[in-house]
Amino acid sequence: MTSSKPPATTKPAAAPSMRPAVELVVIGASAGGVEVLSTLLSALPAGFPAALAIVLHIPPDRDSLLPALFTPRCALPVKEVEDKAPVERGTVYFAAPDYHMLVEPDGCFALSQDEAVNFSRPSIDLLFESAAVAYRERLLAIVLTGGSADGAAGLQTVRQMGGRAWVQDPTSADAPAMPSFAIERAGADLVTAPAALARSLAALALTMLPDSRDR
Repeated sequence: MTSSKPPATTKPAAAPSMRPAVELVVIGASAGGVEVLSTLLSALPAGFPAALAIVLHIPPDRDSLLPALFTPRCALPVKEVEDKAPVERGTVYFAAPDYHMLVEPDGCFALSQDEAVNFSRPSIDLLFESAAVAYRERLLAIVLTGGSADGAAGLQTVRQMGGRAWVQDPTSADAPAMPSFAIERAGADLVTAPAALARSLAALALTMLPDSRDR
């Protein structure tokens, strides 16, 4: 008597785990940040399909020359942020002097002159924390060179909300305190030197969503 076994079944291979595409990149920098930002922004392709919002600590009593400084070095339009302006993909926004730059849940910027955080206004922490609430897993936050702890608490919130966290290798920073504090408090998905950060940021364009949102 022969017994027949049921035919073997083959389970379909599990789909690889995919993180949502990045829609907003927030960057914090202080001492030594102009050079590093030049490396990052010059690497971005003209079709980079995410917005970038940047806090660079500058004296509050000076006009910001950052858009004029970085426009020749970047293929994307570079602006100083305006209150209630919508976050537009493919655009680089710099915080205005002496104003906190926040991201609201409706995808618009907000400016505030609330008290300084970590002796800084604009505050990297406030940008990161507000953007984490608005964009959650669709956010990438990057902490660069600087001499304070600004950005560490914000980076922790970004990771708690499902966003990605990159940090400049402190050994490559003109002022290593800020990236060191960020790594100590929040950890990071990537810690590397500016040139490698620039390559990784440019490569994100291959995995990002088109202009139409699905949020």
